Amino acid sequence: SISLPSLTEKDKRDLEYILTIPSINWIALSFVRSAKDVKDLEKIVKAAGHQAKIMSKIEKPEAIKQIDKIIKASNGIMVARGDLGIEVPIEQLPNLQKEIIRKCRQRARPVIVATHMMDSMITNPIPSRAEVTDVANAVLDGADAVMLSGETSVGHHPVKVVEAMNRIIDEAEKGYIVAREKRPKPSPKSRTFLSDAICRNAAKMAEEVKAKAILGVTSSGYTAFKVSSFRPDAKIYIFSDNAHLLSTLNLVWGVHCFYYDKFTTTDETIYDLAEILKQNGLVQKGDVIINTGSMPLKKRHRTNMMKITVID
Repeated sequence: SISLPSLTEKDKRDLEYILTIPSINWIALSFVRSAKDVKDLEKIVKAAGHQAKIMSKIEKPEAIKQIDKIIKASNGIMVARGDLGIEVPIEQLPNLQKEIIRKCRQRARPVIVATHMMDSMITNPIPSRAEVTDVANAVLDGADAVMLSGETSVGHHPVKVVEAMNRIIDEAEKGYIVAREKRPKPSPKSRTFLSDAICRNAAKMAEEVKAKAILGVTSSGYTAFKVSSFRPDAKIYIFSDNAHLLSTLNLVWGVHCFYYDKFTTTDETIYDLAEILKQNGLVQKGDVIINTGSMPLKKRHRTNMMKITVID
C-alpha cells in the first residue's frame, strides 16, 4: 500500500479555498492516522479564524490503533467502511463499527456510518434485506447519521433511496431503547464531570417525568453534543446567538436549533425559550420541559443548572 500524508499539497490548496467560505460547517479529513493529523488541520482552521469543525474519516489500520486519541482530538467521526474494509480483515468491520460508535458516544462526538449502506439501490428500486438490517443496526448502535454515497451521486433511484433509508431509520428508532440502555456514565476525573452529570440526568429525568423537551442554551455547542449523546426520549431544543454553530449542530442526533440572543436573567430566558416553543407549536399548556444552562447566564460558564418547568 502507498502511505500518503493526511493533508496532501492538493488538500492544502483546497483547504485554503474552503476557508474563504464562512458558511462551511464541517471539514472531513481523509486517511487520518493519528491525533496529530487532526491537530495539524485544526491549527490551520483556527489560524484562518474559521469556525468549521473537523470530521475525521476512519479508513486506516493505524487510525484503529489510535482511535481513542483521534476521537478526543476530533469534533466528529466518520466510519468510512469502504476503505476501512479493504485495509482490515472484512469480518472485523462490524465489531469495529460498533466499538467506534460506543467510544464516540462516550466522548459526545457525533458519528456517521458511511459507504455501501444501500448499494444495491444504485440500480434496483428497493434495498436488499441485508441492507435494511445494516442501516437499522447502525441506528440501534447509536450512530448520529447514516450516509449515502454512490446511491445518490450516480444511482438510478436517488429519491427512492433517500425515502427508503428514512423509513428504515424511523422504524429502527422506535426500538431505540437499545441505545438508551448503553448511556455512558460521566467520568469523575473529567474536568467537565459536573456539567456532564447534569446533561445525563436531564436525559434520565426526561423519561421519569415524561418531559416533552430538553432545552439548552449554549455558546460552544457542548451542551447539545453532550445531551444528544445520552439519547433522551424527548426533543432536544438548543438556543444560541452563534448562527454558524446552529447550522453545525444540524448533524447531531435529535438536535433542533433556534437563534436566540436576548440573554437577560435566567428566569426571563427560561420564560422566553418556552414562549418560542409555544409559538412554533412545539409545546403546549401542561407539557413538561427541562431547562439546562449555566448561571449566571452572561458569564458563559459550563452547564451548572437544571430546572423542570410546566408550560402555562
